[in-house]
Amino acid sequence: MQFYNSLTRKNEDFAPLHKDKVTMYVCGLTPYDHAHLGHARTYAAFDMLKRFFIQNGYNVFHIQNVTDVDDKILRRAKESGEKPLAMAEKFHSEARELFRKLHILDADVYPKVTEHIPEIISLVQKLAKEGYAYETETGVYFEVGKFKGYGKLSGQKMDEILAGSRKEVDETKRSPEDFALWKKTSGEAIEFESPWGCGRPGWHIECSAMAGKYAPALDIHGGARDLIFPHHENEIAQSEAASGKQFVKYWLHTGFLTVNGEKMSKSLGNFVTLRDVLTEHSPNAVRMFFAMAHYRSPIDYNPDQIRQAEATVERIFNFMDNVAEALEKKEKKSVKDKALENEAKNKFRNFHHFLAQDFDVPTAITFMFSMMTSTYSHLEGESYDYAALKLIKDEMEKALYVIGLVQEKKEVGDKTKELIELLIELRDDARKRKDFEASDKIRNRLRQLGVALEDSGGKTKWKIS
Repeated sequence: MQFYNSLTRKNEDFAPLHKDKVTMYVCGLTPYDHAHLGHARTYAAFDMLKRFFIQNGYNVFHIQNVTDVDDKILRRAKESGEKPLAMAEKFHSEARELFRKLHILDADVYPKVTEHIPEIISLVQKLAKEGYAYETETGVYFEVGKFKGYGKLSGQKMDEILAGSRKEVDETKRSPEDFALWKKTSGEAIEFESPWGCGRPGWHIECSAMAGKYAPALDIHGGARDLIFPHHENEIAQSEAASGKQFVKYWLHTGFLTVNGEKMSKSLGNFVTLRDVLTEHSPNAVRMFFAMAHYRSPIDYNPDQIRQAEATVERIFNFMDNVAEALEKKEKKSVKDKALENEAKNKFRNFHHFLAQDFDVPTAITFMFSMMTSTYSHLEGESYDYAALKLIKDEMEKALYVIGLVQEKKEVGDKTKELIELLIELRDDARKRKDFEASDKIRNRLRQLGVALEDSGGKTKWKIS
């Protein structure tokens, strides 16, 4: 198993710090607005990775923080007249519910900044004791120049960092690139007592403190690629300056979700909320849309492609239903098809092989689709290899678990069934008369009502899609 480590800029063999256990920290939301599709892309990617680890026998401990105090939250609360913490809780609760609808497994812990102030203060004090932090009239700052490894994650050189930091000059700092560990405040809606007076944490220190509370070291730290600098770079500096040890073994970053080639973000005002997307498309379609691109690659938001993903998902579930029906009814003669069995073993072995190569889901999926085609050819024969079909069904279920596709059975009443079957009879009559216009009209109308038809072997099957 290999992953591309953003720290070393190369693929590395995965060897967790503790056998059979993976500790993973994924940067969470700053909940000052509705979660958008870009957030969902990152969390769905790490969810697929988490499912892959679980399927391979690992015990995964997943930490995902909540930045519930921040300039953006305070500003938005002031504009709306809401209480900052109540507003943050509202947006985070809504986001978690939407992520669950998207089949994203819950993290083990969701530590909030406001509930970990003692740990944050303790870490700032340790950095000051070690000579990496200093106090000014505006706050406590990390002295970047004293940390020799600064820039190793982002690859930025100190002169580049200095040039960028001059955009926000604070004359009280020793050097422009130094960043805030603690911001002194007076009369803000949210502030905490500290050895340096009232204030609140800087953005970066929270993740170091909360990660340190729940895990002494991390196997994987993840987030979107825009967090590499300065956030993750600063996390490394703080954590390793305080402990003298490596903070994270593997850094993984997702590509952006873009709109017309531009990163989707609230600051640019080009974001599409996850709530709106799930109103128009099924969770399975959105998951498949994400899965068709490598996690490190950008994805451009395209409703037509999500609709295509919906059709792909329907095709997959139709396949699963057909295989399940063949196994249940066992209407045909049983034979041994060694070629089909070997093909299934080889193709699903390739599926898992590409997942283990920097989690290449798009390539892995091609083997799944290829196996579906071969299986359909087998199902058209006069006899079945039921053992091979059971193997294929089991392996497909494993694959769908990793991708996060969940087939929901929808029941309909007897009267509704009778009406659907009557319409199918009318469609069959139209096809016999070669009145394809009427036939297509019935099929399309049924599709609009959520009834999917499949013509196979001279028979028409239907299901609620």
